[in-house]
Amino acid sequence: MADETNNAAPAEPQAAAQPPVKMQILAQFIRDLSFENVVAQKGAPAGEVQPEISVQVSLDARKRGTESHYEVLSKFKVTSVNGPDKQPLFLAELDYGGVFAIEGVPEDQLHPFLMIECPRMLFPFVRRIISDVTRDGGFPPFNMEPVDFVALYRQELTRRAQAQAAQAQAEGQKLS
Repeated sequence: MADETNNAAPAEPQAAAQPPVKMQILAQFIRDLSFENVVAQKGAPAGEVQPEISVQVSLDARKRGTESHYEVLSKFKVTSVNGPDKQPLFLAELDYGGVFAIEGVPEDQLHPFLMIECPRMLFPFVRRIISDVTRDGGFPPFNMEPVDFVALYRQELTRRAQAQAAQAQAEGQKLS
């Protein structure tokens, strides 16, 4: 039997091997919840009801006192109006938060991680709460479409860059 030798080149050492990313949801909570059934308050709109629903989402994150613990808060505002006359049907607002233990994420990637991955983990619970609230409020349950948190994050970065550019331009005009 012949001796087998491994002629493969030795593996290059990994440049600064990163520890594995660990994320754990420590807690979830409703910070604020409101539902306004405008139809019950003012009466049903005249004619055919054609609901148009819009969803607004905003996110916030902050470091907690404990090392590697972060609080992420997602705010959802769901508005339904009657299509033909734009009369409001209902308004649901939910501030839903989570406390996360996060390790192994490089500092320069922590902000996008907090604003994309953490809300993505909370979304199924938010969706269920909104569905239950609209159903319990006398409307068909509203099952939100999944939110593209990556696109939302990019939109926020673009908005901030435009705001900074506008501010810099305004300051430049003051100096002239």
